[in-house]
Amino acid sequence: MAALPTLLGTVESVSGGTVQMKLSPETISGLTFIEGRGYRIAQIGAFVRIPLGFTDLYGIVSQIGASAVPERLAAVEVHGNRWATIELIGEASQHAGFTRGLSQFPTIGDVVHLVTEQNLKLIYGRPDEPRYVRIGHLSSAESIPALVDIERLVTRHSAVVGTTGSGKSTTVSGILTALSESQTYPSARVVVVDIHGEYSKALADRATIFRANGDTKKGELPLYVPYWAMSFDELITTSLGLVEGRDRGEVIDRITDLKRAALEQWPRPGVNKDTLNVDTPVPFSINRLWFDLHCDMRATHYEKPGQSQSSATWALELDSNKSPIQAGDAMAAIAPRFLPLKDEKGDPEKIRLSRSTLSLGRNVDALGSRLRDPRYDFMFRPGPFLPSTDGQVSADLDQLLAGWLGDNKPITILDLSGIPTSVQSQIVGTLLRVIYDFLFWARDIPEGGRERPVLVILEEAHAYLNERDQAALTAVKRIAKEGRKYGIGMMLVSQRPSEIDSTILSQCGTLLAMRLTNSTDRQHISGSAMDSLSAIFDALPVLRTGEAIIVGEAVSLPLRTVIDPPHRDRTPDSADPRVVTGGDSETGFEGPGGWNQVRGPENYADALLRWRRQDPRTKDEEPVKTEMA
Repeated sequence: MAALPTLLGTVESVSGGTVQMKLSPETISGLTFIEGRGYRIAQIGAFVRIPLGFTDLYGIVSQIGASAVPERLAAVEVHGNRWATIELIGEASQHAGFTRGLSQFPTIGDVVHLVTEQNLKLIYGRPDEPRYVRIGHLSSAESIPALVDIERLVTRHSAVVGTTGSGKSTTVSGILTALSESQTYPSARVVVVDIHGEYSKALADRATIFRANGDTKKGELPLYVPYWAMSFDELITTSLGLVEGRDRGEVIDRITDLKRAALEQWPRPGVNKDTLNVDTPVPFSINRLWFDLHCDMRATHYEKPGQSQSSATWALELDSNKSPIQAGDAMAAIAPRFLPLKDEKGDPEKIRLSRSTLSLGRNVDALGSRLRDPRYDFMFRPGPFLPSTDGQVSADLDQLLAGWLGDNKPITILDLSGIPTSVQSQIVGTLLRVIYDFLFWARDIPEGGRERPVLVILEEAHAYLNERDQAALTAVKRIAKEGRKYGIGMMLVSQRPSEIDSTILSQCGTLLAMRLTNSTDRQHISGSAMDSLSAIFDALPVLRTGEAIIVGEAVSLPLRTVIDPPHRDRTPDSADPRVVTGGDSETGFEGPGGWNQVRGPENYADALLRWRRQDPRTKDEEPVKTEMA
């Protein structure tokens, strides 16, 4: 009787979920055809099936050849290359479908078959269910869609990793396009933290874009991160810098007093002077804080004999009309000009320095510099969220959060490309902490995350999720550990997973691993994967551009997938430039140019304009054309 065309061999050893299989003498490794379709036999990463009555066990080949021979047979086994190691993953039946985990185990002599396209459809073929979304097709079977369970993709966190040029941004853009289909997911909520401004063009038709110094003519909205919405630790890091000891306590007291005074004049629902603390998001004027600290330490006073300092007056520089040359302006962060010290013998009117015990001179100067720096306007001059000196604002945080999380478009892009890199990590941490706190306290109402979960995409996560940047690290760790309970999920996107804190990466239930050539990065991913299938990651260095290995909770079995590229209009602004144009190119960059093209007229004045405007897309002003000398 001829052997079945799918037969591979028999089970010879079982240890937990690991099975050693001896290939049948009739089995020829390489390529075989079944019902007109070609299948690879006995290759690492291939799926196998072990029938047990009405149930089929499924596994994946992790070793082939002599290394797979059981140790007790290694010395006597003549044909050591006829063995394979299989890692069991789950089981399936025609009635119950596929489930991860095992209710039974194979025994010695059970036959092992290769997995055909019909078997794979039983496992993967559920494209009609709304909880599954197609992101590509199986590398081994183009007719079978690669489906991910968005229920688990969102709530159990995920990571997209791969070396630069492997197709990460294109993959994320394709996933976001699928998740934002209005007919299927009309209430989707996705927030993209984009530090390089790659996704604004790709998702413009379905995303609200917030950008520091945003261009309203291009449909962008200004990104504001009000300083008074920060916790004290976040604020002190981005404003005064390192403050310790008694100075720290003094600053805490002063901020609390300013918030309390503002609250008494402008009451806010949900908080009063008895429940207020330094972290309560109540508007106060940081310009007033800076002005008071500066004057307390730098002001000089006229002091007459027998006069206490409390009744002394400032010694301001005066003009010929006895008017102050520069009285100071708190909102403009302009300091008063004081007269120098004067303590001459016999002088009835001495000029002395304030007796402040604070040691914050450099810190206060740094804060004043940032208050005057237009690059920090998104934080210190946040439009309608800017408090007056007495704490009055035109808009509260509910309007800010409604824009980020409640817009009629499914995707919100927080474009941080115009933010100074020195505060980038702190701003990412603040954004995530504000979103988390809102969803935590709103968990029992429709605006919260339990009824309408939020997926946060963290682009270039390695840039701020390391041991050096504690602000973002703390916020993301909190989301990774507790976000599922309150409806906030995250997707990390990184080209250097080894630089991401291992605690965060280990919480990602689904991994989409694209081409990775660095051995350290591959080891980091293998150790973080939920499936103990290290052999499948050995293929990472040889994956094609746009191809990924997907493991974890969002897929039934590990997938080697060719990702569906998004439409050309939705390609992120991250493609490689072309060195040579014409012919075949893997970069996807469609602009003119290349080393093999004749150069046209160049205008470096236009480039300078864009540099000064901090906007590569600026076309509103006509730059002055200059000629080379």
